[in-house]
Amino acid sequence: MDPLATTLMVLDYAAVAVFGATGALAAARRKHDIITFGFFAAVTGVGGGTLRDLLIGAPVFWVPKPQYVAVCVAAAAAVWVFGWGRRGERMLNWLDALGMAAYCVVGALKALSLGVPPLSAIVMGVLTAAFGGIIRDVLAEEPSILLKRELYITPALLGAGAFVGLDAMGVAATLAGVLGFLTAFAVRAGAMLFGWRMPGFPGRAPPGPPPS
Repeated sequence: MDPLATTLMVLDYAAVAVFGATGALAAARRKHDIITFGFFAAVTGVGGGTLRDLLIGAPVFWVPKPQYVAVCVAAAAAVWVFGWGRRGERMLNWLDALGMAAYCVVGALKALSLGVPPLSAIVMGVLTAAFGGIIRDVLAEEPSILLKRELYITPALLGAGAFVGLDAMGVAATLAGVLGFLTAFAVRAGAMLFGWRMPGFPGRAPPGPPPS
């Protein structure tokens, strides 16, 4: 196996484990049982990649490789056994940022490798990085990352866009992947450390319902 493929495989499994752990944490906050822990972890860990594969007409990645689901279940078991305080949640937020940065590149790379046009490949990278977390928030009845003004989709978009753009310019895939990963992680880290946000809509809010 060539070094790029090995690196991507490691990043893929690591991202699945991290996202799986965040899914289990959502179950922990609601004090669910161990089965729900595993379900939340699996849905969060493989949800984004599943949507990507369905949209681009590829075999769903975890079906022939159930190791991915096993990694999610292991992450759920770790959260169940060891628990996570505030320090653990902060650490997982940083690991989640790393997973997001890896997944936006991995998703875009897989799409490009199957002949998906560059712009669509960027979208696939963003969906791979973010969709599992969206499902997790819906299931856990928590505010979705789409409804928060903190930067999450934006870093994934910039990272996938940087990778695809560099690849189109003929930059070596390994270097383009590293730079795309660093772009996404740097923007997400800045948002976490310094509160970076996208500007909100400047117009007036729509009027509320008339008084009864």
